[in-house]
Amino acid sequence: MKQKIVHLINISVYVCKAVITSYLCIKLINIIKMYKEGQLYVAHSAEGPIHIIGKMANRHGLIAGATGTGKTVTLQVLAETFSQAGVPCFMADMKGDLSGISQTGGLSKFIEKRCTEWNMDTTTLTFKGCPVRFYDVYGEQGHPMRTTIEKMGAILLARLMDLNETQTGILTLTFRIAKDENLPLIDMKDLRLMLDYVAQNSKKYSTTYGNISSASIGAIQRSLLALSEQGGDKFFGEPAFDIYDLLQTEGGQGVMNILAADKLMLQPKLYSTFLMWLLTEIYDKMPEIGDMELPKMVFFFDEAHMLFKDTSKALTDKIEQIVRLIRSKGIGVYFISQSPSDLPEAILGQCGNRVQHALRAFTPKDQQAVRVAAQTFRPNPSFETEREILELGTGEALVSFLDEKGAPSIVQKAKILFPLSQIGAITTEQRSTINSSSRISGKYDTLIDRESAFERIVKQREAEEKKAAEAKEDVKTEKQRKSKRSSSTGKSILASVIGTAVTYFAKTIATQLARNLTKKSKKR
Repeated sequence: MKQKIVHLINISVYVCKAVITSYLCIKLINIIKMYKEGQLYVAHSAEGPIHIIGKMANRHGLIAGATGTGKTVTLQVLAETFSQAGVPCFMADMKGDLSGISQTGGLSKFIEKRCTEWNMDTTTLTFKGCPVRFYDVYGEQGHPMRTTIEKMGAILLARLMDLNETQTGILTLTFRIAKDENLPLIDMKDLRLMLDYVAQNSKKYSTTYGNISSASIGAIQRSLLALSEQGGDKFFGEPAFDIYDLLQTEGGQGVMNILAADKLMLQPKLYSTFLMWLLTEIYDKMPEIGDMELPKMVFFFDEAHMLFKDTSKALTDKIEQIVRLIRSKGIGVYFISQSPSDLPEAILGQCGNRVQHALRAFTPKDQQAVRVAAQTFRPNPSFETEREILELGTGEALVSFLDEKGAPSIVQKAKILFPLSQIGAITTEQRSTINSSSRISGKYDTLIDRESAFERIVKQREAEEKKAAEAKEDVKTEKQRKSKRSSSTGKSILASVIGTAVTYFAKTIATQLARNLTKKSKKR
């Protein structure tokens, strides 16, 4: 009897496992194709699929891990899943690998292995790419992305040029004068001439705006020259980029906006400042929309440590404020970096959805970083978080997403879902085809050089020079007129003197002749 009961229990357990496995398999097959029921499938644990809840996706996130642990593929999976849900994304492509998201993927041995582990039928997988637009600050591998000097602002520009506090103050003052005198700062030649204009009129502005140091202006001019040699001049100009071009969908899928950053990464300040400007621009222009079932857009910030390196406290506070408030505008920001300690605590505290890949601990500093990473998770009693971070394999991660109430879930050990798009870079021909067929093809290609501070200052100087030349000519004419009048007067006086002398001599001679004639008459 006892053996029968045990046998029945074993059968019941087997049946339950089979039912659960079948359910998970069906669930996986459905979710792998699309966003469903307010959930975004991105990973799989021993207990089943792990999802990001759609309405919590704008609570920001963090993807961390050492080099080679799978961060780029995780980023691609997240972006692809958001795209399937109709959410556009922006991301920087450091090595060209993310461009593969534009192409259809295929079955590989790695994917077959994962499907076997998860009881998935490979014949039901629908591999597909995402709609993509490529961008490039330099305009070489994608559509140009430009902004104007005045839109970038003095603070971000000062960071870009490594200006000190005094120089930053002079630059801010220059922006204010340009605004007050209606001198638009569009490109770098505008700013260079504007700085020269302020220097030449420093006495005029010192009482209103404060002292203006010619040495500081000279230092800023040198920094501008260095920035121009790094290619920064290609970033400033018109037509300025319209951030609403990032918020597009095609065929129900969110467009993946990919910035070619392989060349841009060689200038870390330019890269981080550019992304900082873009995030600020999105924050300033997007309306308040409150909580939604899905984000309006997701912004992936790769190599996030560059954003906070050598950044002033004032600017760090501004970034924190934007990250804290931008979620109410439907924007989710996901930072990608090697360690959670790369982010300031105030920023890290805003990242509710976290994927932690393996970290390596070769030094005491590395060990401290591992402890910090472990402490950012809600503990799981079934394993030691700190140990697991050191032992994770490639493609494995510790995952914790926000639950329905917005609280962090217990950390789980999971394997990241494989992409349905191509893993790896595309060819130059494929990129060119995508660029030419884009809906915004040609919109930003031609640089426009309208009248701005440069032209207006040049016109003003030409007018002043013309006025000065006319004044000089008037003075010269007046001198000539006076000279002629003086000469004419001199001639009149001389003629009068000569005339008088002639008359006097004539009279004298006549008188003398008369006297002589009279004397001769008397003698006769």
